[in-house]
Amino acid sequence: MSSLVERLLNVSPLWVYLVVGSLVFAEDALFIGFVIPGETAAVIGGVAAGLSHVNVVAVVAVVVVAAIVGDSVGYEVGKHYGARLLNHRLLDNRRHQLDKAQAFLARKGGSAVFLGRFFAFFRAVMPALAGAAQMPYRRFITWNAFGGVVWGVGFVLLGFLAGNSYQKVATEVGRGSAIAVTVIVLAALVVWRIRKHRHEALSG
Repeated sequence: MSSLVERLLNVSPLWVYLVVGSLVFAEDALFIGFVIPGETAAVIGGVAAGLSHVNVVAVVAVVVVAAIVGDSVGYEVGKHYGARLLNHRLLDNRRHQLDKAQAFLARKGGSAVFLGRFFAFFRAVMPALAGAAQMPYRRFITWNAFGGVVWGVGFVLLGFLAGNSYQKVATEVGRGSAIAVTVIVLAALVVWRIRKHRHEALSG
């Protein structure tokens, strides 16, 4: 973790934007959001902004656009290949979760697209499920954009606050302690993700 913080200070800002945007995009567009940590990438981008290494408005824009576009690609994939994807044997061990996601979409409609963005597995599959269910794209993009903005701004700001804490502690007690503060914040995020995945596995 500490090496990650150090690398944020040395890597080109362009690479920060590219990596963060690519991870957020791929999370939904490639239907593998339960593997690629899009929310972690958004937080890391926020940390880099809090360290004044990149611009926070630019990071928010990259994350939000990548989230919305990634979801839209996932929607099109589901619209054209939904049945084939949903019946693939690689998803057999998540069949119960898929059934829950489909039932949630059928029950909540467009709002499921918004709410699904805040749950790891739902965030990965909801765009494709919406496409497979032939949800009108206008309705989908409205809820998708709303969720992308709220989610993107929220997680980037979480990282931004961690980066600001880094700078404040660095001023008072030095760089080493500042790294420790940021590592604690990032470690807390990792623990949260692990617990969430365990809870999903148990409930599934």
